[in-house]
Amino acid sequence: MSQEQRILGVHRRGPDGLCAGCRLWWALLLPYPCWQVEWATSRQARTRTARFLGGGR
Repeated sequence: MSQEQRILGVHRRGPDGLCAGCRLWWALLLPYPCWQVEWATSRQARTRTARFLGGGR
């Protein structure tokens, strides 16, 4: 399991749109979008795009 998948597995949006994992630890001090989710999502997108274009990882 990649680092991105582990982060996305823990940091899920709650019903109010906040990252449930961050809300648990930071209350409402860290609004969604959580920077870790943004990072992991962009890494996944880059990896998939590179694979699609033949640059594969």
